[in-house]
Amino acid sequence: MTPKFADRSRRDFLILSGLSSAAVALSSCGTPELPPAPPPSSGGEPTATGSAPREVPRGRPPEVPREQTLMLTYGDGSDLGICNPYASGFNHQRGLAAMLEPLWYYSAFNGETTPWLADGEPAYAPDFSSVTITTRTDAAWSDGTPFSAKDVAFSLEMLRAEKNSAMTYSADIREWVKKAEATDDKTVKITFTKPAPRFVFDFLYFKNDLGIFLVPEHIFKDQKDQFGFLFYDPGKGWPVVTGPYTVADWTVQQRLLDRRDDWWAIKAGLSELPAPTRIIVVPFTDPTNTAQQLINNELDSSLDLRPPVIKQVVDQNQKIIAWTDRNPPYGYTDWWPQSLFFNCAAKPYDDVEIRRAVNHAINRQQLVDIGYEGAGTPSFLPFPNFPPLQKYLDAAQPMLAANPTDAYDLAKVDAIMTGKGYAKDGDGLWVKDGKRVDATIYGIVDLVNDYGAILAEQLRAGGFESSLQTPGDSTTRMTDGSAKLFLFGFAGAIADPYPSLELMHSRHFSKIGTAGDISSHWKNSDYDKIVEQMSSLPVDDPQELPLFLQAMEIYLTELPHTPLVQWMHRIPYNTTYWTGWPTEADPYLPGAFWFKTFSLELTRLKPAAG
Repeated sequence: MTPKFADRSRRDFLILSGLSSAAVALSSCGTPELPPAPPPSSGGEPTATGSAPREVPRGRPPEVPREQTLMLTYGDGSDLGICNPYASGFNHQRGLAAMLEPLWYYSAFNGETTPWLADGEPAYAPDFSSVTITTRTDAAWSDGTPFSAKDVAFSLEMLRAEKNSAMTYSADIREWVKKAEATDDKTVKITFTKPAPRFVFDFLYFKNDLGIFLVPEHIFKDQKDQFGFLFYDPGKGWPVVTGPYTVADWTVQQRLLDRRDDWWAIKAGLSELPAPTRIIVVPFTDPTNTAQQLINNELDSSLDLRPPVIKQVVDQNQKIIAWTDRNPPYGYTDWWPQSLFFNCAAKPYDDVEIRRAVNHAINRQQLVDIGYEGAGTPSFLPFPNFPPLQKYLDAAQPMLAANPTDAYDLAKVDAIMTGKGYAKDGDGLWVKDGKRVDATIYGIVDLVNDYGAILAEQLRAGGFESSLQTPGDSTTRMTDGSAKLFLFGFAGAIADPYPSLELMHSRHFSKIGTAGDISSHWKNSDYDKIVEQMSSLPVDDPQELPLFLQAMEIYLTELPHTPLVQWMHRIPYNTTYWTGWPTEADPYLPGAFWFKTFSLELTRLKPAAG
């Protein structure tokens, strides 16, 4: 029986469906933050290994008035005192991105590239076997040491070293980089292991949460344990950074980042001094408390909020805006569109017809209307609706019309399941050989509660024994294959579709019971060949479109996962003290301060008082 709740609220629907009150609690989330690692040990020189709580050196920051302070909330305090961007437990999303800068920035919304520590564009060899990059001669680290091409080469060689294989991006750099060397102070040549026309964009740009971090050679070359080095001691001037802010003090309760008035970019004429004198980031406790702090002007921004919460905040504080000002849907499309992943290596989801039957039970518009209270957008392909991707999405429409993902039709569910030998029991659920179809949906707590509980009820209405489960080990279940169905974002594509398509390559396949990447445990050799061809092309090369369509034909035929809804960042911006936030009217960057582009966003904020 089709669930009838088009004219009812989400809470009414969930109560009528008999779901737990936990599923209707107000929740808030963003692109999932990096998982915290165990805190470092306390004995001797601190390292990023061990598990005992520890003390960290304290700074002595001066008092700063509220109107000069940017107040943010995100994450927790588990990364206390870790400023080495490659140490276990480091998390740039909790404000530390304000210290860090790339060679280039890229905006997913306007498609613009902004050279920063790089001077101009990269120069690839004709066969893409190498690339030469020129760095600025006027950039400097916070201790006064000039930034140079040697820092770029050192960072890449550090990641390439086998002893640092546990570092983020180490596997990627070892796969692609044969050698990185500074031929002089402003020139670095990177030689590849194979043609790599995408390398600079994929790894040396800051865009959303992507891009490698550059470290100061003159500090890190002397560290025997570069992975364990924490790089935090205000008394020593650590961390040493190129960005406009550095850590002034840090406790579990809050971290203070103070503006560097000697920031190199000012003298270089690249930027004005950022307006906030201080940034304070406090742990995100719960959405109700966060909402009240925003309403009381105690916070300037926060982790993105779910539709009911941000509506409440906007209604109760006239100074709060969002991406769409003070109007629904309040947010912008993030790069993390949500999909229902099938475990294609586990029965019965190893059968594409069963996957299609489940897909026919899904009403995406209902997920938006009820789960997101109308403040959202359905997703029909596994890509965000970004302007640079639009030509690809448009080109796929004919094959999507022939093989639609948005295909809600319970009669087709019945036809497929009965054709497969299933029959409904007394509770209206499909049974074969005495067993019901296990359609338990796993998800990360708070991230999917709003639409996930409704999806589970839709599947039950289609005859599948379904419920939403969000245990603490959900991610483990996704990676080891014990989850047969799960909800997760499909992130990667920003300027072209290749990064998302690559996530479905069989290199990400792992056997059930073996920890691996989050994937559908699906593989297709023809699909792999197409993706491998795409990897040899520059970003958005004209040859990419026909290959994209070939890959989409296989994807839509096989349906290893099915798109559900676009992920939206509904981020509150308080204009009581600060203006210049990214908005739909001024989309210079995605508005998430937890992205690696935060240091560039800070240059656009202005005091509300003028």
